[in-house]
Amino acid sequence: MEPGKPDELYDLEAAAVKKLDMNSSLINFEALADENNAVKAVRRVPERVSENDLAVYRGWMLSPDKYKLLYDALRSKGVHLINDPESYKHCHYLPEWFHLFEGQTPQSVWLDKASLSNNPMDAVMERLQAFGSSPVIVKDYVKSEKHRWDEACFIPDPSDREHTQRVVLKFLELRGSNLEGGLVFRKFVNFKALATHSKSGMPLTKEFRLFVLDGTIIHWFNYWEEGNYGDSVPPLDYFADAAKKPLSRFFTMDIAQTEDDEWLIVELGDGQVAGLPENADVDAFYRSLSEQLSRPQ
Repeated sequence: MEPGKPDELYDLEAAAVKKLDMNSSLINFEALADENNAVKAVRRVPERVSENDLAVYRGWMLSPDKYKLLYDALRSKGVHLINDPESYKHCHYLPEWFHLFEGQTPQSVWLDKASLSNNPMDAVMERLQAFGSSPVIVKDYVKSEKHRWDEACFIPDPSDREHTQRVVLKFLELRGSNLEGGLVFRKFVNFKALATHSKSGMPLTKEFRLFVLDGTIIHWFNYWEEGNYGDSVPPLDYFADAAKKPLSRFFTMDIAQTEDDEWLIVELGDGQVAGLPENADVDAFYRSLSEQLSRPQ
């Protein structure tokens, strides 16, 4: 919003990069996301002489198409983002990575946008037969409306067509043109409780976000800022092998423990657009990122 200054949300990250004496440049996000003008978006990024400088984008989420525009525009300046467009989409869209972790992540089914064009509820109800009457949540390939938990996310009985339709249509209305990929339905799992969200009433669980670079877990955070995690820590060794499976150099893996003490993968995401909690040690995160990047590949 202010030319020449990072978005306020990224002030601490920009400061951390400066402390580490790493090069950084600003991207005009609005030019990219709203105008499809990638040349204008990267105007402040200097040309690189070596033509193979590695870069990490830290900013708001981009659709795979918009990310490709950014990737290509930076590459024309000799700057290579750490994840190519295929790798970005691989962790950004659930159907791209789900097969890697069947049995380690909640049961899921999905429909692409084309399946939703004519009478979508028939297709939805057919897919939902896989869950019987077990509760599910609805989301798109990337995001849910979890802060509208009861009206646009949680479906207590997917065999109840009337209630399911109400939730699904409300979700589609809220996502509107921002719907990514299509619809995803995931089995609702009783993870260990943390708290109830103060505004939405959504149940919060003891979830953790792991950052993975080149197959190594380099940092982790408590996922939620509300609630008391106590001395809970994620079992990094347990997920060491899983962290090597995705076809991406830099990504996040959100994990949580069920009431039966089983650890599951909740979600994957591209590491460049994954947010840090407000109470995060940003300097420590960037030190971990820098140290891992400096190691021989």
